[in-house]
Amino acid sequence: MTGSPEIRVLFDEEAIANRVKAIAEAISQDKPHNLLLVAVLKGSFIFAADLARALHRAGSVPEMEFLHLSSYGSGTVSSGEVKVLRDIESDVTGRDVILIDDILESGRTLKFARDMIAKRGAKSVRIAAFLDKPGHRKADIQSDYTGFDCPDKFVVGYGMDMGHAWRQLPFIGYVPQEGDE
Repeated sequence: MTGSPEIRVLFDEEAIANRVKAIAEAISQDKPHNLLLVAVLKGSFIFAADLARALHRAGSVPEMEFLHLSSYGSGTVSSGEVKVLRDIESDVTGRDVILIDDILESGRTLKFARDMIAKRGAKSVRIAAFLDKPGHRKADIQSDYTGFDCPDKFVVGYGMDMGHAWRQLPFIGYVPQEGDE
């Protein structure tokens, strides 16, 4: 891309792989019943794939689903309302469900998803968020399994984008803003 911004590495491939493995081991130790992983699209798709494979290596046998949600509003500001663009197809009754997301920031979308799946009869609904920005929380929700606490930067890579670019990066980086080191 001509005129592409400089992207600085925040979490490299090795750090990401180590955290994914640790999260998978923690989930496996919890011995989930009839585990269903639900990837919240779009940003979580790489983390979800890596986590599913790491869970397999850790001895778990999860099933996988995809949920596409949108907070709609004007521009880049969420209205706080969540719309289901693609729902899961599996019955969650009596199952342990883990919602997988790239970043837990305001929490509105994940709270909506957690409440929706819980109302459908899931035994439990936990959150696996690769990045957590607790200082931005607007909803009462926390991650049960977290990759890293995220500094107050706009991050890209490992599934996260900026204007539909940079999702493919094998690391998590940020575009420096004025005043960044």
